[in-house]
Amino acid sequence: MPQIQLTPAQRREHRANAHHLDPVVMIGGDGLTPAVQKEIHAALNAHGLIKVRVFNDDRAARDQIYQQLADELDAAPIQHIGKLLVLWRPIPEKEKTVDEDRMPGPRDVKVLKFSSRGGQRPEVKQLRVLGNQRLTAGGTIKRAKVKQKSIKKRQQGD
Repeated sequence: MPQIQLTPAQRREHRANAHHLDPVVMIGGDGLTPAVQKEIHAALNAHGLIKVRVFNDDRAARDQIYQQLADELDAAPIQHIGKLLVLWRPIPEKEKTVDEDRMPGPRDVKVLKFSSRGGQRPEVKQLRVLGNQRLTAGGTIKRAKVKQKSIKKRQQGD
């Protein structure tokens, strides 16, 4: 696979963004095993920009690992400084599945309760309204009723 080509400005920006990151994958004494490569692939899919620490004193071996990762994982090499490798790959778009029978989730609502005497501040209550509940005008929570279908529509559906 050809690796991603970046302009020097893009590479500099990624290098700056990676500065505060911690290494997410460590390559130990066994070197670049398929399991480590799979972890790096998963980290690139999740984060896009990652740091990899290589526990190896041989600079040429680290350089070879760096190039191999960039080539095989279709990632752009950003920086190789000491034992740290910085790689970047655009995060793939996630496919959203539409679940038709899904009900709305809980939502937090603030309710103002005014006192019967006018001079006091209104009391603010934080309420959690679940998907099968509704909030009345008076500020109480009631279970939502299932919408009734008309008799004609019920007969058509059968």
